[in-house]
Amino acid sequence: MGYGYAIGEFSSIIGISVYTLRYYEKENLIIPERKENGRRLYSDGDVSWIQFIKRLKDTGMPIKEIQKYARLRVKGDSTLEERMEMLIQHRAVLKDEIAAMQEHLANLDDKIIYYKTEIKKKHQCAG
Repeated sequence: MGYGYAIGEFSSIIGISVYTLRYYEKENLIIPERKENGRRLYSDGDVSWIQFIKRLKDTGMPIKEIQKYARLRVKGDSTLEERMEMLIQHRAVLKDEIAAMQEHLANLDDKIIYYKTEIKKKHQCAG
């Protein structure tokens, strides 16, 4: 995994603003390497990590949980089980949310079928 992405290039690669990257750094979600002059240098591994953070956010994981996960990640392989447990717990929450959304979708589908039936009856009576 090579280093070599300046913050602007890294921002373009991952589709996150420089402002957001600086926020992630402030929140200790990412810790880029630094050149001698202090400029940030991001690696291919950082690309994968930020993409994973984005997925966690997209699935609704709270920032505090993502921060906890990031702290564990920095500690290394000794935290693999704890990180896995966090993901298992988050997956369970996500499955519950998906089930609830599927129920809402089914209810909407039922209502749409009802309206289609009523509209069809109305047109048959008028014709």
